[in-house]
Amino acid sequence: MSTLSLTPAVLTVIEDAALRAVLPRYQSLAAHQIDAKAADDVVTIADKEAELILAEGLARILPEATIVGEEAAHADPALLDRLGDALCWIIDPIDGTNNYAAGKMPFGIMVSLSQSGETIAGWIYDPMSPRLCHAHLGQGAFVGDYRTTARTTGQVPPIAAISLVFMDQSRREAMKAHIAPHYSLVDIPRCAAEQYPRLVLGTNDVSIFERTLAWDHAAGVLFVNEAGGKAARPDGRPYRVDEAHLPGLIGAASEALWDDLAGRLAQL
Repeated sequence: MSTLSLTPAVLTVIEDAALRAVLPRYQSLAAHQIDAKAADDVVTIADKEAELILAEGLARILPEATIVGEEAAHADPALLDRLGDALCWIIDPIDGTNNYAAGKMPFGIMVSLSQSGETIAGWIYDPMSPRLCHAHLGQGAFVGDYRTTARTTGQVPPIAAISLVFMDQSRREAMKAHIAPHYSLVDIPRCAAEQYPRLVLGTNDVSIFERTLAWDHAAGVLFVNEAGGKAARPDGRPYRVDEAHLPGLIGAASEALWDDLAGRLAQL
């Protein structure tokens, strides 16, 4: 399947969700339209509306594909068992919901397509730019219509965005003591739809993620890898959407940067 040819149709669906559900409610949410979903995690009416629009539109493009959306899976965790299906659309209707609910950027819409657990295409849309980053297995990574190649920042020490949010206390302290001193640390954007492009576009060099849910990471991992960077499990295994319950993921703008960070993590 040439997933690159799906991009115009997928983008039309994403833009529809952005224009109808996401942008009209940005900075205009009422308190009753924001609900706590878990500790330090919220969901808004815009997430739910956008996911419905995306699911309906994507189903028209590939009716044979299973659809697993973040909010649908939260309501029915059994849906997670479908991530390994022959074809599966994976939807994050608003990535960076905490930012969105607080009326600030960044946030984005992420859609990916997997085949038997392997991501074969991913689309990352910033509705405020609007910027579309997309990648297709074996076909490259693109920003809009233009192929892109990952570039490092060139800074010494390298620039790292390390997500400590979902780490236990002992691992968090180990990161601070043994990993952080080797890098120039920057704040994480709390938005994978922004973090992964930063690894490709010369803003950050490396990132560490603890929680690796499919809707947060499938599109971004593919984007980094197809651009010539490297995103993989700390032991080097490829990221699979049907193993998204497992912790730990490293993203880097180059293989050399990935190897260096993975070697340091192995010593913790």
